[in-house]
Amino acid sequence: MANISQALALSLNNALVGITVFIPRFIAGLVVLLIGILIASILKQAVLELLKALRVEAFLRKYGVPEAREGFSWSNILAEIVRWFVIIVFLIPTVDVWGLSRVVTVLNEFLLYLPNVLVAAIIALVGFVFARLTSDVVLASAKNVTPETAKAVASIVRIAIQVFVILAVLSQLGVATDLIRILFTGLVAMMALGGGIAFGLGGQGLAKDVLDALRRRVR
Repeated sequence: MANISQALALSLNNALVGITVFIPRFIAGLVVLLIGILIASILKQAVLELLKALRVEAFLRKYGVPEAREGFSWSNILAEIVRWFVIIVFLIPTVDVWGLSRVVTVLNEFLLYLPNVLVAAIIALVGFVFARLTSDVVLASAKNVTPETAKAVASIVRIAIQVFVILAVLSQLGVATDLIRILFTGLVAMMALGGGIAFGLGGQGLAKDVLDALRRRVR
């Protein structure tokens, strides 16, 4: 009975010592995390104000960039990425103070991955704007064809660029890299083959005239 009492007392004493040691570390880590959340919120508001001053949303709507889902905007998404990047930067020393080494490893990997998300979002925005600009240039340049043909060509160009942009975004995120490489190669080959066939069929008359002229000169 005495041995049991001593074991219980020792266990209780160890638990109290552990709690006493952990509480200051927990408070210190919590303070660091709260400071990080405060700084992240300030930076988010600064990014939102900057994007609002630059009228980014109006610019994107003007050039046909698809809108984010209801309740969000592209400015809000970019600001949230910045906010969570800062929070994770402060969360890493917090969990390190708490002694959660495995969590630190996971957060470090996520922190290294998060810039890829920001770059992918920027690629998507710039790519969709470029697709719309290219489509407008094609429409303005097509003077010797019917309006329906010009619109069809412009739509094909815009969709083709958007497909390449989506593939670039997925590649930046590291999603199915091998599959994206195969799809990209297939699209390029399809476009080259289609262009060659179209040029060949459209240039039959010109090729015939050139060959006839060469034949007459030989004779």
